[in-house]
Amino acid sequence: MLIGIDASRAVADQPTGTEHYSRELIRHILAVAAGQPNDRAFVLYTARQPGPGLIPKESPAELRVMPFPRLWTHFRLSLEMLRNRPDVLLVPAHVIPLVHPKISVATIHDLGHIYYPEAYPRATLKYLSWSTRHNINTAAHLLSDSEATKRDIIKHFGVAGKRITVVYPGVSPRFGPEYPPADLAAVKAAYGIDGPYVLYVGTLQPRKNVERLIEAFAMAKRAAGFSERLVLAGRMGWMPEGIMRRLAQMGEAVTLAGYVPETDLGPLYAGATAFVLPSLFEGFGMPVIEAMASGTPVIAANAASLPEVCDDAALLFDPHQTEELAEALSQVCSDPGLRAKLRARGFEQARRFTWREAAARTLDVLDRVAPPVGVR
Repeated sequence: MLIGIDASRAVADQPTGTEHYSRELIRHILAVAAGQPNDRAFVLYTARQPGPGLIPKESPAELRVMPFPRLWTHFRLSLEMLRNRPDVLLVPAHVIPLVHPKISVATIHDLGHIYYPEAYPRATLKYLSWSTRHNINTAAHLLSDSEATKRDIIKHFGVAGKRITVVYPGVSPRFGPEYPPADLAAVKAAYGIDGPYVLYVGTLQPRKNVERLIEAFAMAKRAAGFSERLVLAGRMGWMPEGIMRRLAQMGEAVTLAGYVPETDLGPLYAGATAFVLPSLFEGFGMPVIEAMASGTPVIAANAASLPEVCDDAALLFDPHQTEELAEALSQVCSDPGLRAKLRARGFEQARRFTWREAAARTLDVLDRVAPPVGVR
């Protein structure tokens, strides 16, 4: 069986959530498959040469680099599907090309654009609406990052539950609590962080609820008098006006770290007093598990998939209530006992999520939906 994988999102220079998911899932699929006796062969499609590490040394997977200036998926990848069609195509982080094998599998990461359309630019909203419906209507089988997303797909698109398999993302072993003090100090110095801090990681855009986070942090700092500052790690996304207004009001109490590469992200998590993810909507919320694995107490929104992913290992709050978020920040920053409890629970929760398990479950799906030998 020849399995084609769209790896175009796995080669990003500055990967964010879905791109990180694509890269890690592909790497572990190839590693798991290499250790199994089977008849699978793999070909990865990209628009440019990936960095080292995407294809494990033990994997015989073929890499096809196919440069193309625009609309790579629907033109260049479609052309490849016409010329050399695999038995199964896996699309982990984008959209199924217009020309595709009969058996295609795609991951639906979330349906946030349906619940919060006002949080997206008009053109982005239109494309998300079309691409999500296209994937759902086209795929022989769907993957979702959480039970919450699976329920959303069934509710909004009438998809039969048996067509959807939940595959939780994993957490990389590079995230852990133990870093030499010199490494922690160097990372803090690199981003201009002086003293204790509360950390947010993610693109700065309306769906992430960053504007409310800045307001709540100011409220909590006035009420509780803690010494932490707020560090926002992530590049500026679309519709940033509200965030910039709040930042101007906060002055020096907030550090804009910008995009943080993965080499610095582990120490940045581990050195924080707490991590907070205030998103209005998440399909999984990978940073909460990374923070837990790093031994950092987590504060998270009680919305979409986050209660499922966090379970009892985070302090949850209503993301629409600024006062509730401020109270959660005050509690965690002021109560060492609460931080210790969340830290211990977080370690246990993070152990539930591994990329090898995600890869094994995905391979099981690909095997089940594959066409009979000789039929494409």
